[in-house]
Amino acid sequence: MKRIAQDIKEGRFSKIYLLYGEESYLRRQYRDNLRNALIPSDDTMNISMFSGKDINVNEVADLTGTMPFFAERRVIIIENSGWLKNGNERMLEIVKTIPDTTVVIMVEQEVDKRSKLFKAIGSAGYAALCEMQDEATLKKWILGLLKKENKLITADALNLLLDRTGTNMENIRKEVEKLICYKYYDEGITARDVEALCVVQVQNKIFEMVESVAKKEQKRALELYYDLIALKEAPMKILALIARQFNMLLQVRELKKKGYSEADIAKNTGLNAYYLKKKYIPQAAQFKMKQLEDALKACVE
Repeated sequence: MKRIAQDIKEGRFSKIYLLYGEESYLRRQYRDNLRNALIPSDDTMNISMFSGKDINVNEVADLTGTMPFFAERRVIIIENSGWLKNGNERMLEIVKTIPDTTVVIMVEQEVDKRSKLFKAIGSAGYAALCEMQDEATLKKWILGLLKKENKLITADALNLLLDRTGTNMENIRKEVEKLICYKYYDEGITARDVEALCVVQVQNKIFEMVESVAKKEQKRALELYYDLIALKEAPMKILALIARQFNMLLQVRELKKKGYSEADIAKNTGLNAYYLKKKYIPQAAQFKMKQLEDALKACVE
């Protein structure tokens, strides 16, 4: 990410950028930052945008080789093409022949780093991983958002906010905006404000349900279930999320038993390191392996 910020600052750009990874907020942010730095916002002649699985790659090739119209460069944005996962030989040829007057920005959630296309982009330009951020980074970012609006937040409120929103930066941004508007005339944001305003994500309610099961708090578990039903969450979706939760706990418990480090467990399960340490490992420890296996089988049945 520092490389992109440096390119924008110096005004020297690569021929192609790839923004990939789980964190959609960062993908959009860096896409927009690059676009705004490359061409004026009112220049509609020199920007082309493509999205989805049915992009005509030959059209992309034609535009790539077209000179910009009374401007320094042409910008082509390609999103969610699937080419970085499934491959595209024509796009591979394009990457190798991008002229100096064109900058291509590719935005993808999933990529295959072993693919020829990914390696070609790395050679011709820059591939930036937009991954889920850790607790310290998210807290720093939240404090930065609040500082711009001259707001402060207590430590317990900040922790509660992250517990409620999860690590998705778009969710966090929306909830922070709500808090700023709610406390328009006040400087400080407290845990009570977060409790009153911020929405608990469905996944967090599922986590609480499983936690209640582990503690044998049947009444609390059912209350959380009925809360989800009241929010019009589909029962099959709830079941799928419960199954996913038990599956993750089973994997965490097994990997922990085999002596894997927290970093390796996070890598193998795809869990965010913050939630792995704070929630998944402690919750997994409350169950025996047999209990987790039986719960997962019951969900499947």
